[in-house]
Amino acid sequence: MSAKQIHEMGVAELAAAIADKKTSAVEAAQTLLARAKQHQNLGAYLAFNEDLTLAQAKAADARIAAGERGPLLGVPLAHKDIFVTQGFPSTAGSKMLEGYQSPFDATVVANLARAGAVTLGKLNCDEFAMGGSNENSAYGVARNPWDAERVPGGSSGGSAVAVAARLSPATTGTDTGGSIRQPASFCNVTGIKPTYGRCSRYGMVAFASSLDQAGPMARSAADCATLLTAMAGPDIDRDSTSLDHPAEDYTLLLGQPREGASAAQPLKGLRIGLPKEFFGEGCAPDVVAAVRAALAEYEKLGATLVDISLPRTELSIPVYYIIAPAEASSNLSRFDGVKFGHRAAKFDDLTDMYKKSRSEGFGPEVQRRIMIGTYVLSHGYYDAYYLKAQQIRRLIAQDFQQAFTQCDVIAGPAAPTTAWKIGEMSDDPVANYLADIFTLPASLAGLPGMSVPAGFGAGHLPVGLQLIGNYFKEAELLQAAHAFQQATDWHTKTPEGF
Repeated sequence: MSAKQIHEMGVAELAAAIADKKTSAVEAAQTLLARAKQHQNLGAYLAFNEDLTLAQAKAADARIAAGERGPLLGVPLAHKDIFVTQGFPSTAGSKMLEGYQSPFDATVVANLARAGAVTLGKLNCDEFAMGGSNENSAYGVARNPWDAERVPGGSSGGSAVAVAARLSPATTGTDTGGSIRQPASFCNVTGIKPTYGRCSRYGMVAFASSLDQAGPMARSAADCATLLTAMAGPDIDRDSTSLDHPAEDYTLLLGQPREGASAAQPLKGLRIGLPKEFFGEGCAPDVVAAVRAALAEYEKLGATLVDISLPRTELSIPVYYIIAPAEASSNLSRFDGVKFGHRAAKFDDLTDMYKKSRSEGFGPEVQRRIMIGTYVLSHGYYDAYYLKAQQIRRLIAQDFQQAFTQCDVIAGPAAPTTAWKIGEMSDDPVANYLADIFTLPASLAGLPGMSVPAGFGAGHLPVGLQLIGNYFKEAELLQAAHAFQQATDWHTKTPEGF
């Protein structure tokens, strides 16, 4: 099998080719490693361990030779560098953890390895997952393969680039305020953030503990369903935020018409809510046009569009940028140069060591968020800021529950614009924060959400359609996305030259 054929395959197709002995896990891994190194200029990968990757591939081939089959057995994947991974550096995109080697695997990594997936390497991300552009990585920006002068989105920028440029059939990412959905939109890939607590946070370097959630990024909803089935499940012994909810096979609903529907209209009876707040003046006309065209396709598939309101959408930005920095301030206090992380080479006393170690180890965006978080948690400000933000967070969640009395799924743009140029927002962090306005509400409510390729805007830049479901409705989201992808080919489009 040619190298071109291997890198063009998605998860399901590659797993079948390996199982049928048309290729091997070793050949697939070697091909994709070579391709990833060939395109290092994109900045997607931060680390490789070729010997370990090939050892895992050989073990997968041995399992196949013994008669074992599985939807991920032998399939090469790559992990966002926020997940600790044995045998690879785990830096969270920060100088603070430069060179750190974890003695254990994150649960998400371990679950995928148990299913037979092979680890290709670690992927670039915004430092400690703080950012929406991948420009905050201490190891350089990842570049959008649709236009190398533009950002890929963040914080899971490297994960999105690797899938879009065909450097890996699928990747892991994390979503705190939109960090799977926004880069998926910018890079024309499919990504899903499950219900908060469905995937274990054990071994995920913490940013904001009440928001961080792992999820897959791949070329299609079907491939995301396969990965999420392996990744998700209770881990209550090691993660206190893990939900004691039984594991599910998210692939079961794919391709099945809804009850009372037909093959021609598989989504008949599905009510799609359109929040008026998602289609206002803040959303670029080219993005609105692509999303409206995608929604028209959903109508052809039998879905009904319903106008709804999420009235506190605008409040999600100030609420998030109080809660997330507060939790970051607490989580990152452990990186002090004593117990964890970088230690300054020269210092006068203990206090000076703390100051210099943290100043050298943390980048500007992380320092900014730690300072904001420390401020809102300080005496005299906790009630005025943090407590008030948590109260409004509850109201945002209630808005969604009210909306779900009128619809089954909520849809709109994943981001208000297409990808911007690298450096364009570097001097205006608030403008960068505003790019998360459509993804933040679902994160604050802990709801599942995904981004599906839905067309192109000005400059032939990708646009993603966001789908949001009620708690534990990942299968319904994936079914709706899969039906759309069976009827359209946006998700199959690749950047020129890749």
